[in-house]
Amino acid sequence: MPTFDVVSELDSHEVANAVDQANRELAQRFDFKDSGAVFTLDENTILLEAPAEFQLKQMLDILTTRLAKRSLDPKCMEAQDPQSNLARARQTVLLRHGIDVESGKKITRLIKDAKLKVQASIQGDKVRVTGKKRDDLQEAIQLLRKSDFDRPLQFQNFRD
Repeated sequence: MPTFDVVSELDSHEVANAVDQANRELAQRFDFKDSGAVFTLDENTILLEAPAEFQLKQMLDILTTRLAKRSLDPKCMEAQDPQSNLARARQTVLLRHGIDVESGKKITRLIKDAKLKVQASIQGDKVRVTGKKRDDLQEAIQLLRKSDFDRPLQFQNFRD
């Protein structure tokens, strides 16, 4: 039976490259020169630090454009509320990847409600979709692409 997997993954090298490019842009821009504004990348978080809170919004825009230019969907970012004191302002951006249980349930419910001739099952951090015909699976892919989820979806492991 033909199957495919619905996953949500981020390329960590592309994320690192996007953060590096954003840091280089901060060093070049006249409004951020010698201000001490910086992006810091941990495993699944990016920390934005700047002298003022209004600069964090500009930095978030820079980061979003750099991620988009590296073919990473900005929906993978979840910006937390900024925290500021007299000296610095900080904001944490969480990078979402993997399909959690709630998103998996939404995907399976969407496929079942569309009454396609496929079955969807949650398997860890991915959703496996099986069907008798390849055309039915392609309809399911089109349905998921049109739907709006809180994270980017990729389709892998398509087998006949």
